[in-house]
Amino acid sequence: MSTAGSVLIGGGTGFIGSALRNVLKSKGYGVTVISRMPGPSRISWNELNHKGLPKDTTAVVNLAGQNVMDFTRRWTAGFKQNVYNSRVNTTATLAKLISEAVEKPSVFVTISGVGAYKPDPQKEYTEESPCGEFDFFSKLCKDWEKAAELNCDAKQKCRVVTIRSGVVLGREGGMIKQLYLPFYLGLGGPIGTGNQYMPWIHIDDLTSLIVYAIENPKVEGVLNGVAPVPCTNKEFSLAFGKALHRPAFIPIPSIVFDILLNKERAIMVTEGQKVIPKNTLSSGFKYKYQNIEVACKSLVA
Repeated sequence: MSTAGSVLIGGGTGFIGSALRNVLKSKGYGVTVISRMPGPSRISWNELNHKGLPKDTTAVVNLAGQNVMDFTRRWTAGFKQNVYNSRVNTTATLAKLISEAVEKPSVFVTISGVGAYKPDPQKEYTEESPCGEFDFFSKLCKDWEKAAELNCDAKQKCRVVTIRSGVVLGREGGMIKQLYLPFYLGLGGPIGTGNQYMPWIHIDDLTSLIVYAIENPKVEGVLNGVAPVPCTNKEFSLAFGKALHRPAFIPIPSIVFDILLNKERAIMVTEGQKVIPKNTLSSGFKYKYQNIEVACKSLVA
């Protein structure tokens, strides 16, 4: 077992999971990934269900989930069910395994989304803002967060930290991977009016926040995983275009995304929320990328 501890990661081979693995290993953590593919430092969901958590697991992180913004997949009832199950069921499975473990990890970190907050052009949301159930994504976030609740007595406490993540910006995946070429060719621009807020976080800050949650015994509950300086979709487009030394003035009509993604899913990019990381900041977490200009420069460096 590593001196720093041993972390079990669901979804450890994806865009965020791969980045987190690298950070944890660089800090001396032992890392086991829950995977469908066999290999060293890997364990299958099936094996976990039979054997329980690996011995000496000090932290559990769940990042598992079907990519919602996969443009190649149609927004069918089956795909929506897959999006839902891949997040809620894996989180519930890990919560059950932690609750049943004789030696509990010290912390369970799960990711949820800013879809918990209703899109609004003016309203400002913090972690304390009430979250209703108004569409598919708000129901998903609510059930996802509920699935993380542990059934253990107070003497065997395991902290639960839920990070409501915004759009994660990184070169290796997510939105930037899809937008890089059109913006590089000078075909980028805001979606619709571009006035909708775009809650975002740099991949380095998100992985740092997860590690911060693992290492700080006082951190618990919901943290908004968004940068402290909010920006609109237009501000992002201009900053990304500027970082690439390309114009980014061609607006893309919202209807294009409604057709490409289905209106229910397109809301994630055509409408937005102004989300403030109040608890994240008050917990003492320090961001490396506070504003969109600095973040975009780092993404094209």
